[in-house]
Amino acid sequence: MAVKFNQLFKFSVKYLPTITALITIFSLPVKAATFLVTERATFGGNDEVDWLSLGKVFNPVNPDFSTFLPNSFSATSKGGLGLDVDIAPTNNPLITKPFVFQTSPFPGIRTNFANGDYVLFGGIDVTGFGPNPSFPTDGNGGPFTITFDKPVFGAGTQIAVDDRFTFDAFVSAYDINNNLLGTFSAQGTSSLLLDNSALFLGVRSDEANISRLVFSSSFPQQGLAINQVSIIGVPEPTYTWTILIFGVSGGVLKLRKLLK
Repeated sequence: MAVKFNQLFKFSVKYLPTITALITIFSLPVKAATFLVTERATFGGNDEVDWLSLGKVFNPVNPDFSTFLPNSFSATSKGGLGLDVDIAPTNNPLITKPFVFQTSPFPGIRTNFANGDYVLFGGIDVTGFGPNPSFPTDGNGGPFTITFDKPVFGAGTQIAVDDRFTFDAFVSAYDINNNLLGTFSAQGTSSLLLDNSALFLGVRSDEANISRLVFSSSFPQQGLAINQVSIIGVPEPTYTWTILIFGVSGGVLKLRKLLK
């Protein structure tokens, strides 16, 4: 027993700096990093909100204004996460309420989202449906605010602006206490090519602290459009945690060997 005690004491002294460092790492307050992602493929979403789920889709070939949405409404992700959407109203009485449409070739509504995407649109001047619409046509550029029922690790969507070939897009992220986590911007483009080239604007964090995202553009007088929202709702393993786990496991195995 005395031999094992001496071995344990020597082990403790030898690995005391490592043990102390690990305790320090686990106890130190860590400020989460929040950063911008501009590619959906690298965003790593594990949940999604498709605007088709709202059950109202505007058909430009056979317009039915009853499919228009209120400026504030709720939705649910495919994974069951609830969220609230608020689109700032406009003072222009000629601009419609927000609506969802499926982008498609003529006579449908063409965009530079992917062909077949369901798009949430802020609204457009009703003269834009006529034979000689003005260019650029006025619309509702938001901002669009998305508030999650439960904080997430990240969320993002592709974004476009009606009748603007280039624009600056903005996204701000807030925590549950309305503290600003970060504001980001990137240049986007709009076209009628149906080529999925619309800018992806996503925000990620090291912890689940994103409760609200606000999207806008440099042209608030033109209609803002977003497609499906990708969400990261569960934590992902990180390289740092993997190292710590293996380090602790190795220390335990060595301790067991010494005590045998």
